[in-house]
Order: sequence, then C-alpha cells, then structure tokens
Amino acid sequence: MRFFLIFLTALSIWPQKSGDRDLTDALDRKVTIPESVERVICSGSGCLRLLTYLQAQDMAVAVDDIENTPQKFDARPYAMVNPNFKKLPVFGKLHGGDDPELIMNLDPAPQVILKVVETGEETAGPDPADLQEKTGIPVVALKYGDLGWMKNDLYNALRIMGEVVGRKPRAEELIRFFDEIIADLKNRTADIPKDKKPSVFIGGVAFAGPHGFGSTEPSYPPFNLVSARNLAQEADPGIMGMNNTDIEKAKLIEWDPDFLFLDLSTLQLGEEAGGLYELKTDPAYQTLSAVRTRQVYGVLPYNWYNRNFESIFANAYFIGKLIYPDRFIEIDPAVKADEIYTFMVGKAVFADMNGLFQDIAFRRVPLN
Repeated sequence: MRFFLIFLTALSIWPQKSGDRDLTDALDRKVTIPESVERVICSGSGCLRLLTYLQAQDMAVAVDDIENTPQKFDARPYAMVNPNFKKLPVFGKLHGGDDPELIMNLDPAPQVILKVVETGEETAGPDPADLQEKTGIPVVALKYGDLGWMKNDLYNALRIMGEVVGRKPRAEELIRFFDEIIADLKNRTADIPKDKKPSVFIGGVAFAGPHGFGSTEPSYPPFNLVSARNLAQEADPGIMGMNNTDIEKAKLIEWDPDFLFLDLSTLQLGEEAGGLYELKTDPAYQTLSAVRTRQVYGVLPYNWYNRNFESIFANAYFIGKLIYPDRFIEIDPAVKADEIYTFMVGKAVFADMNGLFQDIAFRRVPLN
C-alpha cells in the first residue's frame, strides 16, 4: 500500500507529457492546442492584423479572400508590408466566412484557427465550436476590441493570440506601447480648459463603404485621444464604440467648427463625388468658416477591415499638433506616424499610405 501511494505521488509530480496544452479563449471556451504552434490561419476582420502586430505573420498558411482581392484603395498597413499574403491560398470569405472544406484541404495544414468574433458572441460564418467540430482543428475565439470601453478585449486578444503563437513577450510589449501612447496624448491635452479648445468635425468617414462629407463618427478615436472638442460627440454624448451617423448640412452650418477634417476614404467615390468634391462645390459648405479660411485637413482612414490602431495613433498626433501646437512642439506628425508604423507592422509606410490618397494626408486639403 505504501509503495502504491508513493507511486501516485510521483505521478502527480511528474505528469505524463501529452504534447498539448489548454487555454481559455475570449468566449470562455477551454481549447486544447499543440504545445508548439507553427502554422495558423486568421479568420475575421482584423485577425491577421493582430498576428502581424505580434510579428508572427509568417505562421499564416492561408488567408481569407480580402487579402488577394485587387483594390485601388487599401488603407491596411499590415497588408501593405506583407504583399506575400496575396500569394497564399484562400480558406474562406472575409468577415469570418470560413469554408471548412477549404480549410481541411490546406497543405500545410494549420494547427490552430484564430477567429475574431464580430460582435459579442456572434460571428459571420461557422460558430467557433462548429468550425472546430467540422475541421478537427482547434479554434481559438478572440474579441477584437478598441481603444475605449472595449480596450480590455483588445489586450486580451493580444495576450491569447500571443500565448497561442509563442509571442507572449511581444504581446506585453505591444500593450505597454499602446498604454504609453494613450498616456502621452492624454498628458499633453487633458488639462486644457474647454473654452480654450477649438471645435472640430470629421467628415467623409467610411462605414460599410465610402460616404460624403456629412458622414461622421461621434466617438472618433483620434479626437478622444487628444481631448478634442468634437461637436458631433457633444451633440450625442451617450454614444460609445465605433459608430457612424450623417449630419445634416444645416446642423453643421449651425455648429460652424473651427477645424474640419476629411477622412480620405471618401476619395473612393471619385473626382465628382464624395466629401472633397462637396467641400469644393457645395454652396452650403462654402459658408463654413473653416472652408473660407482653408482650415480643412486630410487624415488617413483607420476603419478598414476593422480598426487599424496604428493609423488611429498617427492621426491623433497630427490632430493634436494642429489644434494644440504648443503641446506638441517637438512632434513631426509624419515622422511620428512612421515610428508607430515601424513598431507595430514592421515598416515605415506613411508615404505609401499618403500616396494612395492624393498625398493630402496631414496637410491642408486643396479646395480650389
């Protein structure tokens, strides 16, 4: 009996190695994955971006179809620095439209499927548990999150993905980087009294495609990061998260913001449509003080197959420099943007991004 007890104790101290490990995903599912992961696929909007942030993009063995669909405009820095994504096989459609049969026929096969759920526990395409059952491949669900009230979801996604692909130190490095930038922007601007803040408005914001100048985002993240006086948010202060709304011309004329910003995604509508065309030709917009004094500036799109956090930060430094110049004296927005891009996606791409949008990012928009 004594020998038997000693034997059981030994088993508890030196457990058998199974070659697998367990983790808990964003849906509180216990998922068993291989001890060492070298091959993955990323399903859902933004998932491959997070993998790139973690410097593990070479582990992807296939992509969804947005990666190899030709696009005249494409404001995704992670894709710009990884043109090889276009050469990888396709396992399904964008926004999580996974095809189990395509996945099972991949060679080499992924060891883990990383899947961003769209909203809450709902996702396009197969449910993570169903996809796992159909393919026989572990599926780890993630919530993409944002820089506001869902920031914990973002950080959790980085940590879970970092654990899967063996990049836990890089995940923590990214989270520190995010926190440092958020704190830096807040420390520069948070103490500015409201009556010292110029009023601002961003128009031409994309949402499920390009829109005209009246399209805005009341909780526009770059404005929030620099404590800007966003008139659209003041009009609807209860809005949280990414959202889109159209502001009537009469309301915008009534507000008459000190600075106007143009989300350059609106250029997708062509030379005779969209926000830039409207600012140049619409008599109503011509009455705005910012249009008359040429206080209209271009900013890079950030909402392109989910949030490009690096572009949010880059835009925030430009906007902060413009509206609070004494608080950002040492900042060159283009240089700062490339510092951010280099750290997050591995390459300075501001010039390339700007070139896609008529080279009017971070400068006055030509209205003649």
